[in-house]
Parts: sequence; structure tokens; C-alpha cells
Amino acid sequence: MSDALIIVPTYNEIENISLLIDSVMQLPVEFDIVVIDDNSPDGTSAAVEEKMAQYPGRVDLIRREGKLGLGTAYIKGFKYGLEKGYDYILEMDADFSHNPADLPLLLKECKDNGADMSIGSRYISGVNVVNWPMGRVLMSYFASGYVRWITRMKLRDTTAGFVCYTRKVLESIDLDKIKFKGYAFQIEMKYKAFCQKFKIVEVPIIFINRRLGTSKMNSGIFGEALFGVINLRLHSIFSKNWI
Repeated sequence: MSDALIIVPTYNEIENISLLIDSVMQLPVEFDIVVIDDNSPDGTSAAVEEKMAQYPGRVDLIRREGKLGLGTAYIKGFKYGLEKGYDYILEMDADFSHNPADLPLLLKECKDNGADMSIGSRYISGVNVVNWPMGRVLMSYFASGYVRWITRMKLRDTTAGFVCYTRKVLESIDLDKIKFKGYAFQIEMKYKAFCQKFKIVEVPIIFINRRLGTSKMNSGIFGEALFGVINLRLHSIFSKNWI
């Protein structure tokens, strides 16, 4: 068993999930994987089960009854990782927009360099996004700036979903109080760590838009982030027990 677990939420990722698991298993640094699948009708779960047999003890699957949201999938994975005793728990997408080769870089920042949380950042060294429409790039970039302005966080990529958490960060947050399900979930987790003065480090990555499968992004997810961040800020000011 590795001391580092990767959580991969899935819905209809049959084109990607087997290749992703193989890519992670072949890394020079050992990671375990748990896939949180929201009842994909395309056979994603069956593909993961094949990889469980191929990599016994290193790949696991949690099936859920339907599409319950990205945030709740990660919460499920966080609780799983803490119960299993992992010291480092990472988030990544299933569609290769996050390069598996960058996983050791995120882990190294926490394991060797003293970070409590490391973030694979699209914007810490310019705009490192490939194959996104310009409108989406601008929306994401300025949304991060807006979040930074409201929350006073110093992070350049506040909505990033490629993250390594140390165990102590996740144990410090009441996971049952996390409110948001989409991009605002990513902001909420970072902001709660920031408010507790954990050391958060951004690692430059290149984000590549998916080549296979269908994006789950929609305007409602961005809307949740834009309006939800105001509630986060207000709760941090007026509520003592919000973390």
C-alpha cells in the first residue's frame, strides 16, 4: 500500500479510465487509486474492475447510485482515504487534462518540501491551457482573479482541481459542512485551508483539454463559483464554526 491515494471521480469515462489507471501505475512513484463512479451507463465501472484485478490492492472502486456532484464524490474519496490511513490524498480528473506525470511533483511539495497542500496551477506562470476555447480560458482566468479579490487568497488558480492534500489538512476540515458541488467546492476547500494558515504551494502545470469523452462543464457550475464565493467570505467573517 502506498502512502498516497488519488481520487478520480467519473461519469461516462470509458474512453479514458483504463489508460489513466495504467499511466498512474507506471509512474516511478507509487500511488493508489480510488475511482468514484456515478453509475456511468457506458461501462466505466466494469473497466475499473478489470484494472482492480490487474493491480490488486492498488485500485479500488466506489459506485454511487447516480450523478451526485463532483464535490460529494471528492468528499466520499477523502473519507475513504482517511479511513484507510493515507498520509497524502490527491484529486485529479479522469480525462487526461491533468497529466499523470505531474503527480510526483505535487506529492513532492507536500512530502519533501513542507507544503500542507499543493496545487497544479494553470496560471502561476502565465496561462498554461491547451485546446480550450478562448472564451472559456478568459472565464476561468478572470473567475480566479475574482475569487482572489473576494477571499484575499494569494493563489493564482483558485478553481484548480489538481490538488494534493496532506492528511492533517483534511482532518482539520469538517467535511460534512462542505456546501458546494461544482467549481465552488474547489474554492471552498482551498479557502478553508487558507483560513487555517496552512502552507499552500502552486506548482506550474500545463492543462490540456480532453480529447476523448464529453465535458461535464456547464454555466451553472461557474455560476455557483461566482456567487458561492461571496457566501464563503461572509461565513468566514461572521460564523465561528464554519470550518
